[in-house]
Amino acid sequence: MIDSGESMAGMLTHVWHILPFALLFALPVAVLGGVVLYLLRRGSIASTMTVLVVIPVLATLAGVLGISQFMFTPMLTTTLLVCLLVGLVTVPAAVLLGRAIARRTVWEREARERERAAEASRRELVAWISHDLRSPLAGIQAMAEALADGVVSERSEVADYAQRISGETTRLSGMVGDLFELSRITAGALRLTMSAVPLRDVVSDAIAAQTPVAEQKQVRLRADAGAWPVVTGSDPELARIVRNLVSNAIRHTPPDGTVAVQIGIEDGNAVLAVDDGCGGIPDDEIARVFDVAFRGTQARTPDRSGTTTGGGLGLAIAKGLVEAHRGQIGVRNHGPGCRFEVRLPLAVG
Repeated sequence: MIDSGESMAGMLTHVWHILPFALLFALPVAVLGGVVLYLLRRGSIASTMTVLVVIPVLATLAGVLGISQFMFTPMLTTTLLVCLLVGLVTVPAAVLLGRAIARRTVWEREARERERAAEASRRELVAWISHDLRSPLAGIQAMAEALADGVVSERSEVADYAQRISGETTRLSGMVGDLFELSRITAGALRLTMSAVPLRDVVSDAIAAQTPVAEQKQVRLRADAGAWPVVTGSDPELARIVRNLVSNAIRHTPPDGTVAVQIGIEDGNAVLAVDDGCGGIPDDEIARVFDVAFRGTQARTPDRSGTTTGGGLGLAIAKGLVEAHRGQIGVRNHGPGCRFEVRLPLAVG
């Protein structure tokens, strides 16, 4: 027992005598704790934090018992009680702290993965769009030079070149518009003016706009409605969703195929389904359908009508707009092709 009136030299002497016994009993506990930590190295952070708190408490108890030679005096009993109370407080705190750190670590890891995925998507987008922009620009430049140099002089040929330049210009304008829309969505700058919007008007206008394209490709376009719901949304953006889905369906449906737009109400939501005749989407590609710049085809050259391929942004834009409306969009193989299904909240009142 160290008395309060002892000199520093006397206290150091006591410490020197106590130290071997303390190490003899506490060190095995610490080593055992190290082994447990090693075994838990791939476990949860909460478990690791709990062991880190329990080890010092148990080592302290072992050292105190060893030094006292298991003689339970009032002082030893008090010391053991204090260690027990400390353990009762620190262990639950360690568990809670470990869980909080684990959640934060998981969130940070997921955030890093999302950032890496977004960066990879941006690089892929730049590569794809750079190629797509160069192709029509090169064509426009070549045809313009041919017209300027008089290489093409026949009236019919000049008209044909002018039509081609107009088509390529329209494609360029569409891609630039898609890029602007996608940048607004990804940057969080999209501002929607929400109101009650009848789906009948949105779908009718979209089908009317796409009917000439469908007729040019000899694709049948029809709409069926079990009900005409009214949804809460922004009219221009809802029209863009339907237009993108119908345009995509026409693009991937072969001649004499059918694109069907079905509208109804299910589980308290408005449901818009677009069926095409694309022949189905491979299982290894279906999860990437809504990725930026994904087309699911290696064909890079559009035909003269500019309708066989897109910039690979339409479905990504549709997904962003649907989510901005607090809705859901999905795709699955269905019948002779696939079905894109959109669920939107119904208007209240």
